[in-house]
Amino acid sequence: MATDDSPAESEPDPTLTETELEALHEVELGLEWVQRAQGCLIEFHHATGHGMDHLFEAEHLLRESGHDALADAIRTDLLPHGVVDEDRWSYDVLENFQETLLAETTTLERRVRRNLADGERHVCERRQEREWKDRGNRR
Repeated sequence: MATDDSPAESEPDPTLTETELEALHEVELGLEWVQRAQGCLIEFHHATGHGMDHLFEAEHLLRESGHDALADAIRTDLLPHGVVDEDRWSYDVLENFQETLLAETTTLERRVRRNLADGERHVCERRQEREWKDRGNRR
């Protein structure tokens, strides 16, 4: 029996219908795209942090060059401001995404794999790989 963490060598239950196989594949693809969205949020979090680091440096340079009002605007208006509203920062958005949609999608994907394919991952891809290898061997 395959586990969630190791690939299986055998074909899943032959009673798996084409519709079930397609549904399984769509759920796996859905999870992969949600994981990609997480990557975008990580990039957003890092980019926001780098932007804020530059603004922090600009505050000091503006103050050093006698532009206290501009430095104060950065210090009081921009740096403490969240990205979604006054309070939520980029890490809050990322953590919320990871703890809700990503976690729930991951759980559902595992449940679908367990119920349809005995936990085996990438069933469609394994089937396609086998078909292509068989076709290549029939030359």
